[in-house]
Amino acid sequence: MRILHTADWHLGKSLEGNSRLDEQEKFLEDFVNIVDENDVDLVIIAGDIYDTGNPPARAEKLFYSTLKKISNGGKRAVLVIAGNHDNPERLIAAGPLADDHGIILLGTPKDVAEKGHYGDLLINDSGEGYIEIEMRGEKAVIIALPYPSEKRLNEIFTESTDEEERQISYSEKVAQIFASLSSKYREDTINIAVSHLFVAGGKESDSERPIQLGGSMAVDVSALPDKAQYIALGHLHKPQIVSERSNIYYAGSPIQYSKSEIGYSKCCFIVDIKAGQEPDIRQVLFKNYKPIEVFKCSSIEDAIETCRQNKDRDIWAYIEIETDRTLTQSEIKEMKELLPDIVEIIPKIEGMDKEDEGLDMRERSMEELFRDFYMEKTGTELSGELMDLFLDITKEEGGDDETQDAENIGA
Repeated sequence: MRILHTADWHLGKSLEGNSRLDEQEKFLEDFVNIVDENDVDLVIIAGDIYDTGNPPARAEKLFYSTLKKISNGGKRAVLVIAGNHDNPERLIAAGPLADDHGIILLGTPKDVAEKGHYGDLLINDSGEGYIEIEMRGEKAVIIALPYPSEKRLNEIFTESTDEEERQISYSEKVAQIFASLSSKYREDTINIAVSHLFVAGGKESDSERPIQLGGSMAVDVSALPDKAQYIALGHLHKPQIVSERSNIYYAGSPIQYSKSEIGYSKCCFIVDIKAGQEPDIRQVLFKNYKPIEVFKCSSIEDAIETCRQNKDRDIWAYIEIETDRTLTQSEIKEMKELLPDIVEIIPKIEGMDKEDEGLDMRERSMEELFRDFYMEKTGTELSGELMDLFLDITKEEGGDDETQDAENIGA
């Protein structure tokens, strides 16, 4: 069986209020070709399909049209689980229509896929957290654990009357679930697992919404099912091997979602696997449709010249400028006319001591500041729609001030 593992599409995500949907559409067009060209049997999407629980209509349209294409009229199986950014109920709402196309949608750890035919795929057995599928003469048992929030895990463990058992750690609860479900694995089946969680030791980037709080929601690698031949994970945006011995992989996000992600390539993993044998795993690299660049300039004049030199490139730009004064509105205008997609201009004011520089709000984006302010005041996370509205308003307000200080600049 040939499996393709991908994750963290974050359809609808923006970069400081700038939509990434055009890039995401290009990626999805290429992704369909990758699936077809590699003759994949099963596509696994390990969570965070969308960037918010209430994604824009265009993002949903892109997702469903892509599923329809890669499923190939039900001839290819597709398994989708929810991540921490997804609304599980909304994600699985199209389940009745998806079934005929060989598409399985799972929103929470307690979801159960119905037995029967999904296009050319047959589900022989299923229950909370697992499915046994059969296609093209091969059988596979898949442990599927969509994003296990603390609330969802507590719902699983509420049936216990043992107070000690209810108080065990998050990682231990995940370990118990995997250990129990591992009993479904057999010697004559391909045995894999898929989940969306944070494994302790994984390398994070700035664009992920933290799952773990002070490490309390980090899962120890020993909690994952050691009988699985391949474990497909979502959440971390850097493609990485958590454990080569146990074949535990994060597929990462398909495009750069923050400037912390510019140092490595994006990819998916293709896994050729047979029952009782070690899988063959290879990487398929994705294109970088609109790179994020960070330019460190020695002066305002150097920054303007840098914009001129890069004016014909389709990029997102962060510009850091060593300067002894704030930028004028005319200088900012000239830079943005040369390089329209400047995300942020960060002045490094000469004479500012290191302690003050570390606390300077110019070092943090408008999006980061407002997100933290909103969380502090409301105790809830900010939606993508509200963030986009805030950034639109700040752009409108800032545009009329001829003496706008650089600390209010944000694309």
